[in-house]
Amino acid sequence: MTSPRTYRALGLTLRRSPMREADLLSVMYTREYGKLELLARGAQRLTSKLMGHLEPLTLVRVSVARGRSMDHVTEAEVVDAFRAVKSGYEHAARGLYVAELIDGFSALSAANAELFDLAVQTLEVLGAVKDPDLALRYFDLQLLRLSGFMPELYICVECGEELEPDRHRFAIGAGGALCPECGPTDVVVRPLSLSALKLLRLLHRTDSVGALPELTVPPALEREMRETLTATLQYWLDRRVKSQEFLEIAKFA
Repeated sequence: MTSPRTYRALGLTLRRSPMREADLLSVMYTREYGKLELLARGAQRLTSKLMGHLEPLTLVRVSVARGRSMDHVTEAEVVDAFRAVKSGYEHAARGLYVAELIDGFSALSAANAELFDLAVQTLEVLGAVKDPDLALRYFDLQLLRLSGFMPELYICVECGEELEPDRHRFAIGAGGALCPECGPTDVVVRPLSLSALKLLRLLHRTDSVGALPELTVPPALEREMRETLTATLQYWLDRRVKSQEFLEIAKFA
């Protein structure tokens, strides 16, 4: 049975780049088909009906025609432009952080509806919640879970014993938390405070980013959480998260 020549999808534009004189290459994460690389012919022309519809961090419903080498967008309708996320440098940096990680952790044409929903829901709340950085830490941990890299937070990854309060450390290369008696020699072990472990468990158990409780997270704890999760993400990505650096600069802009 042959595939239909056209299809429709709901997609979040992650990034775009110019191609030839007036075309665009749009990389979007769709709910139905996962990550797609789509050609938008003539989209850079001021007269194009696609002009402005394929900006990064825009949720669009697209009609797509299959091509020999690359599928191309024939129609696009903006569903949500996430204007609150684009309202300032710091908000935009958080949005680009979400887009970079979705891009990095997803493969072409591998659908994951939960991952799509996580990205969209995170962008929906980033411009509205009291603590957007806590929302990003929720995104970090749930992204790892949905990608199959969820760190162990409840038992020692070496001996399997339940972790006791204040008797735990963290080893990314070993898969998560360790008790003091266990220490693999071939991985980097880092400290993990009790407060950080409790907060990580809270993020793991919370059903959605919109259901996060309003918490006052001390700066030192926020930094520990960010550094632990960023190191974990970079370990599995095998590269730096560039937008994290941009976000740190934007906070002081």
